[in-house]
Amino acid sequence: MLKQIAQRLVTAVRENATVDWDKKEQVRALLRSRIRRLLSKYHYPPDRQKAAVALVIELAEVLAAEVAA
Repeated sequence: MLKQIAQRLVTAVRENATVDWDKKEQVRALLRSRIRRLLSKYHYPPDRQKAAVALVIELAEVLAAEVAA
């Protein structure tokens, strides 16, 4: 199940990553919303969702920086 969540999260990030997405708050908010929906869909514990969303956003930023370099 964790593998499915990770695959869906990667897909969501890739679908929503636009040029300079990490600098546009509206795009980041949309991405956070989609991540939260995915976590809820897979019954991720609500008390741990905030940290999980922050981690996914952080990892996406690192990945974007590596791709851009």
